[in-house]
Amino acid sequence: MRILLSNDDGYFAPGLERLAAALAPHAEITVVAPERDRSGASNSLTLDRPLTVRRAANGFLFVNGTPTDCVHLAVTGLLDRLPDMIVSGINLGANMGDDTIYSGTVAAATEGYLLGIPSIAVSLASKTAAHFETAAQVALELLHRHGGAPAGAWLLNVNVPDVPRSELKGYRITRLGRRHKAEDVVKTQNPRGETVYWVGAAGPAADAGEGTDFDAVARGYASVTPLQIDLTHHGQMPTVAAWLAS
Repeated sequence: MRILLSNDDGYFAPGLERLAAALAPHAEITVVAPERDRSGASNSLTLDRPLTVRRAANGFLFVNGTPTDCVHLAVTGLLDRLPDMIVSGINLGANMGDDTIYSGTVAAATEGYLLGIPSIAVSLASKTAAHFETAAQVALELLHRHGGAPAGAWLLNVNVPDVPRSELKGYRITRLGRRHKAEDVVKTQNPRGETVYWVGAAGPAADAGEGTDFDAVARGYASVTPLQIDLTHHGQMPTVAAWLAS
């Protein structure tokens, strides 16, 4: 099996190294990742300048672009053979609920899905990163289950509690929760005395009840959320049609 790995934390990120090390004995691994941290890049493509691809000392390829750029380049021309699966991560920090809209980790997997390849985004729901090996083991377990997955392309968003694998309670199939609005921007001054703004932190979970990704992780389970890309609000179509006809 051929697997393409990417992320949004950059090619030097320890989560990516742990993921590659865990999967390499079981598959043919290629890493194409951003040259720097591109967290929050979402599904952006770089269209205003050419991109370069370089090889790091450890063999990883890195691109001066976004996570989406990395997967797009790899699948549409960089690789001699298409991957059988794309795995993005391991992200340092959760990507749950509304986070998925902004996440570069999820975006890299989404690009693979849009290009017709089964794809998984894997995140460690922690900022201390004590147990990257647990998330890597979860990715490996999902790889072993690949043969029984649905036919065609699919997209999974996986969030793993930061606990030893022996303490992980199992898997829960979940829906995305919702957060409150983000905290206010932080207003400060740079060394030149100019006013600058930092985007505020994500808000706390608002919809975090049973069945959500937030709830599963809080209870010690790895959350697995199947995602789709259809943004159509089907329920509002009759209402909008009636409005336009009035």
